[in-house]
Amino acid sequence: MLTSDAIAASLRDAVPFVRTLGLEYLELEPGRALLRLPDDAAHHNHVAGPHAGAMFTLAESASGAIVIGSFAHLLDRATPLAARAEIRYQKLAMGPVLAEATLGRDAAEVEAELLAGGKPEFGVHVVLRTEDGTQTGEMTIFWALKPHKR
Repeated sequence: MLTSDAIAASLRDAVPFVRTLGLEYLELEPGRALLRLPDDAAHHNHVAGPHAGAMFTLAESASGAIVIGSFAHLLDRATPLAARAEIRYQKLAMGPVLAEATLGRDAAEVEAELLAGGKPEFGVHVVLRTEDGTQTGEMTIFWALKPHKR
C-alpha cells in the first residue's frame, strides 16, 4: 500500500500543473483527502480571489488523490479516468483555499465490480472552503476504472 507521502509525490511528478499551482497535500487517508491551494496573486481572477480554474484543479486533484490512494493496487488491471464533473461556486474565496474530498462509494464494492469484469464508475465529493471554514463551493467528480485490454 502506498503511503500518503508517496501518493502526494507521485501526483506531483505525474501532473505538472499540481506543481505549477503549488498544491499542498495536508491529509491523505483511505477515502478522504485534504489539499490546500496557497494564496498566490499569479493565480487570481479579476476580483483578487483564486481563479475558478485553480479551484477546479484543486478539487480535481483532491479527488485524484483519493482514487490513487484507494485503488493503487489495481493499476496493473485498470486506468483511473475522470469521466465528468459538476462544480458549484457558492461564495467568493479569498486567501488560501482547502479542498476536502471523500469517496462516494465503498472501495471494496468498486474493486469487486472491476474484478468481475465491469468498468466501475463512482463519485468523489469535494467541499471547497477557506481556512476559516467558510464553504465557498462543492464539486462532484465522477471517475471510472477502465480495465486494461488483455
